[in-house]
Amino acid sequence: MTKKMSGMKVKLYIYRQGTGRVLAGQRNASLGRSAESIDATSKDTEGFWNESLPGFKSYTIDADGAYVESDAAYEELETAFLNSENVDVYLEMPSGKRYEGNCTITDFSLDLPYDDLVTYSISLQGNGALKIILESNQTEAITSNEVEV
Repeated sequence: MTKKMSGMKVKLYIYRQGTGRVLAGQRNASLGRSAESIDATSKDTEGFWNESLPGFKSYTIDADGAYVESDAAYEELETAFLNSENVDVYLEMPSGKRYEGNCTITDFSLDLPYDDLVTYSISLQGNGALKIILESNQTEAITSNEVEV
């Protein structure tokens, strides 16, 4: 029987100088992966069906949560955004499986309502390959080029 997982147990970390820091106040996060399709259709195509080949892949990570002013991970993101620097991040599952990558911060917002909690949202665009680390103690990573479907 397969075991279901609560999203509350999956956390986004900011990785810098050998240390992963969990982004405080997290509520939601999502990992989006996509691939371009290259049209390979020709006059020789059997049965007049389109043909395609896989093209470039990309990924995004979006997250939001309650703003914690003293959070070191948030400060790392803010500094990187202001200095136009990429950040190393990972999403970690309860099993220790991680999705790691280098990302560009494409959106970084604070919502400051007068009658509710201050919240943040962030959008990250992957730069290069998304790595899948199967266990926290495993030293070798599987890149998107090595994962077999």
